[in-house]
Amino acid sequence: MDVSHISFGRTLVVAPHPDDEVLGAGGTIAKLASQGEEVFVAVVTEGKPPAFDPATIARTQAEAREAHRALGVRETLWLRLPAAQLAETAHATVNSTLLDVVRRLSPRTVLVPFVGDMHMDHQLTFTSALVACRPHQTEYPKLILAYETLSETNWNAPYLSPGFLPNVFVDITEHLDVKVKAMQMFASQLREAPHERSIATLRALATLRGATVMRQAAEAFVLVRHVI
Repeated sequence: MDVSHISFGRTLVVAPHPDDEVLGAGGTIAKLASQGEEVFVAVVTEGKPPAFDPATIARTQAEAREAHRALGVRETLWLRLPAAQLAETAHATVNSTLLDVVRRLSPRTVLVPFVGDMHMDHQLTFTSALVACRPHQTEYPKLILAYETLSETNWNAPYLSPGFLPNVFVDITEHLDVKVKAMQMFASQLREAPHERSIATLRALATLRGATVMRQAAEAFVLVRHVI
């Protein structure tokens, strides 16, 4: 699907963890921001001691702030639910936390992690985001797209989980370098190639997705809902 004629408008990117938003939609964020659109990022979880060291948590959040600044994010919202423990968190709590964000921002577009991702936090974030975006509200997002996250979207069991079959592509040819720069700011999350969370792999995926639609670089999404 060609989205060049679609107005994303005010956009909310929902990230289960810091860096998911850059991996999955960093080029799109940069593109929208360069066009004057307001882009917000809601980071759903944060690490909690003792499983996560406080210094590591602080470093990751500092990296996220720098990366978001590079991309042109208007505001980062830290929802502070427990990382890797959303399955143990009351579903109503996750729902209401995301609903509060959607009601506050009234985004036209919401970008969410893909429901088939391996990490349970991603799956539950997707489900709760859809609850928060239900169309029976007076105001609700008109466009919902699911992005892919390297090392999560393609590591689940084939045929047992939904496969990521993109049908929306955003040309990020002019914004790939900004995405790469933002990801480089997540030094704690980067790995050496051929690891999936390497800069080389990030560029390779952008090239592959771009070639699919005859572009130099693209990000791919699955359309969840589009109300015209």
